[in-house]
Amino acid sequence: MSHATLGNDRGAPPAGQGKGLSAGTLGVWGSVVIGLASTAPVYSLAASLGFVVLAVGAQAPIAFILAFIPMLFIAFAYRELNREIPDCGTSFTWATKAFGPWVGWMAGWGVAVAGIVVLANLAQIAGIYFWLLIGDGSLADNSVLVTATGVFFIAAMTYVSYRGVEIGAKLQNVLLAVQYLALILFVVFCLIGIANGTAENATTPSWDWFNPFAFESVEGFTEAVLLALFIYWGWDACLALNEETRDARRIPGRAALISTVLLLVTYVGVTVAAMMYAGVGEAGSGLGNENNAEDVFFALKDVVLGPAAWLLVVAVLVSAVSSTQTTILPTARGTLSMAVYRALPRRFSTVHPRFKTPSFSTLVMGIAAIAYYVVMTMISENILADSILSLGLAIAFYYSITGYACVWYFRRELFSSAHHVIYRFLLPLLGALILTAAFIKSAFDMASVDYGYSVLLGIGGTFVVGIGSLSLGLVLMLLWWTRSGARPFFRGESLNAETAVLVPDSPEDSPRSPDGGLT
Repeated sequence: MSHATLGNDRGAPPAGQGKGLSAGTLGVWGSVVIGLASTAPVYSLAASLGFVVLAVGAQAPIAFILAFIPMLFIAFAYRELNREIPDCGTSFTWATKAFGPWVGWMAGWGVAVAGIVVLANLAQIAGIYFWLLIGDGSLADNSVLVTATGVFFIAAMTYVSYRGVEIGAKLQNVLLAVQYLALILFVVFCLIGIANGTAENATTPSWDWFNPFAFESVEGFTEAVLLALFIYWGWDACLALNEETRDARRIPGRAALISTVLLLVTYVGVTVAAMMYAGVGEAGSGLGNENNAEDVFFALKDVVLGPAAWLLVVAVLVSAVSSTQTTILPTARGTLSMAVYRALPRRFSTVHPRFKTPSFSTLVMGIAAIAYYVVMTMISENILADSILSLGLAIAFYYSITGYACVWYFRRELFSSAHHVIYRFLLPLLGALILTAAFIKSAFDMASVDYGYSVLLGIGGTFVVGIGSLSLGLVLMLLWWTRSGARPFFRGESLNAETAVLVPDSPEDSPRSPDGGLT
């Protein structure tokens, strides 16, 4: 099927004009901001640092470094695939071209389900932290009020995403600046407290903090790395906006790599500062105190920042709200791409004529997230918590598929140069294998009745929710397969390894086939 035929058949823009999105809107910095904001760096640290310390103690910094490695490897896979196929469907499009429609559809579902689940989590955090700022903070215990506030934040960020990527990018600049201002002040005041002797548990840094052979147990090492692994998730959002980036083939991949490296520096830097200030002891403000694990910043804010402690609460709130908006962006563009290539009903391919956004897909993602959040909260907040804990399964699922897709898509040219051996074969394969192992290990652990907050069907509720949500995708895919509109996709006609994809043409280079030739 030709490029032009696909466009005319779907009622989409003709060849060279992509899917109707606002091409050329984002530059390198805008893409990096989207990638960073999607990870919610302040909230990710607040929610994970304490648990990582509980698992491995003073080896927390090296745990964050080791968790970074597979993310970097997968980022290279994203970069290489995006250079050849700068399609906003990312994992869906790449996996379909590499492995066919069935694997591709499930990769797209992995992106969507991860986005919907995390939106519920972010909404709840935003609701709680908003009311912690009001009065004595007791309103944060009101479940109905928190849920209503979370719904408001999802709706507001859905509206921002609906209005256009440019306004969203400008908002993210402000929100990310607030987050990093808070983190910088936290680090600075930690160092001041250490210098003037007000830090009660001041600890001298040691090279053992960075020693990968100093872990005392395999179980602790595995738990810590799995915890740290998924706080890097979200940087791939900038890849989903590739068709709205000035140089769609180069800037998104470059931004992904920059984002992951900046996240590494952020996480390790803040972790070291917190450990130097509070130590890893089990009493008081120590990071090894189980009472501090759920939110390290909330536990340390008063002793570190004093009267300015409220800034850390604001930063966590802003982090959650910021990530809400940047999570809607890639999920909506993923379903847009799926609809363009007949993997979803045509309505999902609707692009707003004025705002140049995937209008219907954006609204559906917002509504789906609100519905999921409200229903889970009404049924059981324990099940909602377990769904959040299971999020790593969906992330590892579609990241690993992307890594394997990179190797298989470029299989004919893997050994044609040293660059291809390293960046299209070795690193993507290693990243995919590590994440596959993480998926299996996580699933095994989650099946235990002692894991998480609920038990369903006699096994851990986290396992049931995590595997169940991925399995739901299989059911939905089979339902769509039965519809006549899905036949071009599942027969491999609307998207396969040879067909050109519907992306904006670049004057510098043209779409290439897997063997490096022009399509």
